[in-house]
Amino acid sequence: MSIFLKEFNKTLNKQAWLDRYAEPLQDAVRAAYRQAGSVGQKVADFLNGVWLGHPLHSVLTDIPLGSWTAAILLDTLAGEKRSPGLERGADAAVALGVAGAVGSAVTGITDWQHTEGETRRTGLLHAGLNTVALGFFIGSMVSRGSGNRKLGRDLAFAGYLITGASAFLGGDMVYRQKMGVNHAPGEVEARRFEAVMQEADLPENKLMRVMLKETPLVIYRKGKEVYALAESCAHLGGPLSEGNVDQDEQGQLVVVCPWHRSKFSLNDGHVVQGPATFPQPCFETRVRNGKIEVRRRIEDD
Repeated sequence: MSIFLKEFNKTLNKQAWLDRYAEPLQDAVRAAYRQAGSVGQKVADFLNGVWLGHPLHSVLTDIPLGSWTAAILLDTLAGEKRSPGLERGADAAVALGVAGAVGSAVTGITDWQHTEGETRRTGLLHAGLNTVALGFFIGSMVSRGSGNRKLGRDLAFAGYLITGASAFLGGDMVYRQKMGVNHAPGEVEARRFEAVMQEADLPENKLMRVMLKETPLVIYRKGKEVYALAESCAHLGGPLSEGNVDQDEQGQLVVVCPWHRSKFSLNDGHVVQGPATFPQPCFETRVRNGKIEVRRRIEDD
């Protein structure tokens, strides 16, 4: 299986023609959200899952997968016995899966708009297969409603096979290509304050990249306050030190990722604006003997 996966991924990476379709589709999605202004940003944040603390897409994908699996099982149990109860259950499961698939598609394309390279191509193929599968299940709904249950079962089974292939691609995007996972560093062994730079070397109102042992941090000074966050953006690993500092609606300072405009509070690292859904690790700071010292936040212990 590992050889198959390796060859499959190698072949997919050669399909540069997919970018001809992916790029304009991404541009259209971005433009739609951008033209909607602040409302569009709030909608995107909701669909990304900022309020949930992790991607909403991964929650909604369980609805069509689970519902359609139940539909296939109920169809199989009903068989040719024409059990009205099992048939009604299968019909309801197909319909629920169709509704869930629409929500999954909207959240998925909202996440996908920020991808590049292999992940973008895989995502386009993933979405294409899901669209075809959805078409089969809609056809199954129509056939069942018109009384042609055999055709409805056949269409559902074909759609289910396509859904399985698409789910494989979705899993590869998450577990190998790391889409939708937390790209910020994990636990940092720094329970005691560690010096990271000279105080005189930190100008005011400028983001600086420093190292806390093996972990890159972004440091910012505003007046007497010094802030420190992990430097790799939790969304897709963008360098926060190359971003800029802004204010949120309450006037609190936020750092803006230069890649996809995610915003994190400098006070505690929480997500102010997506597409990031995971908070940014935040560190305590102090000035001692002319040096800026940093440690992991006590509440993280």
